[in-house]
Amino acid sequence: MNAILPRSTAISGSLPPALVLNADFRPLSYYPLSLWGWQDSIKAVFLDRVNIIQEYDEVVSSPSFEMRLPSVIALKEYVIQSRNPAFTRFNVFLRDKFCCQYCAAPFPAQDLTFDHVIPRSRGGRTNWENVVAACTRCNLMKANKMPSKSGLYPITKPIAPNMYQLQENGRCFPPNHLHHTWTDYLYWDIELETDKAT
Repeated sequence: MNAILPRSTAISGSLPPALVLNADFRPLSYYPLSLWGWQDSIKAVFLDRVNIIQEYDEVVSSPSFEMRLPSVIALKEYVIQSRNPAFTRFNVFLRDKFCCQYCAAPFPAQDLTFDHVIPRSRGGRTNWENVVAACTRCNLMKANKMPSKSGLYPITKPIAPNMYQLQENGRCFPPNHLHHTWTDYLYWDIELETDKAT
């Protein structure tokens, strides 16, 4: 594998990744989008773990062979997705679609905070049913008050999502760049994005 190189080694760092699909031809993940670097995708091809579905124009080669770089690959064995996503700050933001649950404004992840609806100082727990995404302003306004005292109630009742719900939410946030060979395997409404690029 170490001998496989792009035709121009100067561009090796800029070769595009491959979109990775499960055996049912759905992405392993929408957010973040399941992508493997070119080395990992070629290694998986040689280990016979994936099928190449689409290819780029770029070619990689060794002294004894050459091949076009995979752009879409599908696992040969189906990977069962966990039904219960981990409780993490990012997954809370994704469940809440990166919107403050008090003012409903959208924010980038770095501008959101983790807010306890029932404050920890009042016995509130750090779990799916008591934590929401909040902007800094609303978080400061609410402070450690109960919703009835602050007047701030979550727009959507916080619940524990399943992996399907998080993946559905992730489809609302396509990455800035989607290669045209990926579009048949992604279930976003990406025609507008494609039109903007042309």
